[in-house]
Amino acid sequence: MCTLRRDSGSSATDDMSPGFKSNGIAITLGIALLVGACSPRVAVRGNLPREEQLSKIKVGEQNRDEVAEILGTPSTLGTFDDKVWYYISRKTEKFAFFDEKVVDQSVIAVYFSERNHVEAVYRYNKDDIREIGMVDRETPTVGKDLSIFGQLIGNLGRFGGAGN
Repeated sequence: MCTLRRDSGSSATDDMSPGFKSNGIAITLGIALLVGACSPRVAVRGNLPREEQLSKIKVGEQNRDEVAEILGTPSTLGTFDDKVWYYISRKTEKFAFFDEKVVDQSVIAVYFSERNHVEAVYRYNKDDIREIGMVDRETPTVGKDLSIFGQLIGNLGRFGGAGN
C-alpha cells in the first residue's frame, strides 16, 4: 500500500508550483483589466462658476469688467449681440463603442443692460436642452459632377514636364 506523507510544517501554498502562482496572478490581472475596460469614460468640459462666485453677482450693480473679474471670461457670447454671456459646462459618459451620453449640462446666462450692468442671471440645466434638426439639403454648385475616377483621368493631361 502506498501512502502519501505530508510534512506537518509545510503549508498548502508551499506545495503550489511557481507556474500555478504566475497563472493566478495573470488571471487576476486579466480580470482587473476587463472590469476596468468596461467602465465608462467620463469627460467634463467647460467653465461653470462655483456658487460662491455666483452669489457675488448683484443685479443692477456690477458691470461687465466686474463680472469678468468674478466669474472669468465666458464660454461664449450671445449670437446676435454681446449683451448675454454664457458659462457652459457639460459632463458626458461614453461606454465602449456606444454614442456619447450627456449626464449633466449646466448653463449660466448673464444678461447685461444697455448701460452694461447685470440685468439678470439665469440657470439652465440638462432638462432645458432642445434638439435642433439639421437640414440635409446641399447647396448646388456650378460645374460638372465628376466621380473620383473621372477627376483622376481628367487630370492626367494637365501635368507636364518642366518648361511647359
